[in-house]
Amino acid sequence: MRKRLLSWTAIFLGWTILGLFDASQTYITYLYSPGGRAYWAPSLKLGLAGWYVWGLLAPGIVWLARRFRLERGRWRVSLPVHMVAGVLVALLKWRLDALVRHYVLGFAGTQALAFTLHLNLATYWMIVGASLGYDYYKRYREGELRASELAAQLSQAQLQALRMQLHPHFLFNTLNAISALVHRDPEAADRMIARLSELLRLTLEDVGVQEVPLRKELEFLERYLEIERTRFADRLTVEMEIAPETLDARTPYLILQPLVENAIRHGIAPRARAGRRPWAVTARRCAGRWATTASSGSWAGAAWGSSTRRSRCRSAGGWR
Repeated sequence: MRKRLLSWTAIFLGWTILGLFDASQTYITYLYSPGGRAYWAPSLKLGLAGWYVWGLLAPGIVWLARRFRLERGRWRVSLPVHMVAGVLVALLKWRLDALVRHYVLGFAGTQALAFTLHLNLATYWMIVGASLGYDYYKRYREGELRASELAAQLSQAQLQALRMQLHPHFLFNTLNAISALVHRDPEAADRMIARLSELLRLTLEDVGVQEVPLRKELEFLERYLEIERTRFADRLTVEMEIAPETLDARTPYLILQPLVENAIRHGIAPRARAGRRPWAVTARRCAGRWATTASSGSWAGAAWGSSTRRSRCRSAGGWR
């Protein structure tokens, strides 16, 4: 109701502004004509009355413009309809102006039809054009909105599909590590099962979530690293170098775990003993974007699933 009231108020103000513009033009014309005398009150009354009449006729003109659209495939029918309607509306406007001048404003005499016909025809076509322009703009905006919604749905579907590629890989590797420890180190296997259950609980809590703050992603990563520390003992030492301003940055959910897992698999698993440097997980702002790395000296973990990781970051935007 409030929105409709605002719309009608805006339309009324629009016709009023046109009436004031017309009244000022009439006043100036008479003021500077040779031997002419100008009166503001009559000019104002005539200007406002003339455009308020157009305001009464406009809904019918807009209906015709929408009913008989001037667009491809409909010109042969729509154009003749508007040509006839334009003449009829111009004549009706001339007659209504005469009635308003005489019965409402109390002015004697009537403007000659030849003086107003062409102006009325031009005004009719301007209203038709404005109506069509507004409708095209509205359809364009609706199309943009639909395209935006479809893009968001596509992005969400892509993120979900790419994320589903990560879960089986991570679960398989963890279960494989547990099976290797069951007979050799039952207590370590029990700890890994407990950590795995916590990780699975976290993933189930956030089903459908596409982005999370980096601090939550790091929390998940720490749970994962607890499992890997159980596997590699003192061979795995990790240092977190996280810039404070990145902690609230939005990042694709479960994007760091496969990155670190890849770094561990290529950098630690093949080695029989610990490396000379601890592993470093970093997050910083780089060239206007957030960048994450997992590295140890000469090797940086970004190979396994790199296409998947880049796809998820492109879908989310801002991370790489």
